[in-house]
Amino acid sequence: MALPRALLQYVCSLVLFISSVHALKFDLTAHPKHDEKQDRCIRNFVAKETLVVVTAIVSGSKGDGMVVNMSIKDAVGNEYGRPRDVAGEQRTVFTSHADAAFDVCFENLLVGGRVNNPSRHIELDIDIGADAKDWSAIQANEKLRPVETDLRRIEEMIAEIVSEMDYLRTREQKLRDTNESTNTRVKWFGIGTTMLLVALWGWQIMYLRAYFRSKHLI
Repeated sequence: MALPRALLQYVCSLVLFISSVHALKFDLTAHPKHDEKQDRCIRNFVAKETLVVVTAIVSGSKGDGMVVNMSIKDAVGNEYGRPRDVAGEQRTVFTSHADAAFDVCFENLLVGGRVNNPSRHIELDIDIGADAKDWSAIQANEKLRPVETDLRRIEEMIAEIVSEMDYLRTREQKLRDTNESTNTRVKWFGIGTTMLLVALWGWQIMYLRAYFRSKHLI
């Protein structure tokens, strides 16, 4: 029984390693308020009714002459948070309202006088679905073994993948129906245009023949 258990632990570790996402790190240069808005946005897609945890670690401190503002909103207009003057760790937890892409945007405003290094370092981590849950708390509350906790997490991740595949299949069906409808309309438009041109060609011949006969040219 030792071999299957070791193999199971290896598979669980491999899946969790593949599914893990490293935090995104970047520097955000400050700009004056009156300048054109210069946001840095990170986009991600999320399904409806999905738990999302956005964790941002911003360097610097409040009152150092720079103000970092955040905003989280999706492509259909839902807003999930707008933290202002962020310094240190900022965590935002929300549940998505629609199947749509959402943007996490940052802006760094220069509000003080002369700043030696007008930039902030930002570390952003976005956890979605199963990755957003606190599995340590779940393991403690339900008294699960580590392998059982890993299996629960993998089960939820697989369910999310299946749900996403169903969504993509539905989208593909809609796109296929749209393409078939467009092809049918284009076909009938082409047939109608051809018939109209043939009718116009016949009318021109008849008109010119009648005109030449009236002038006794033929």
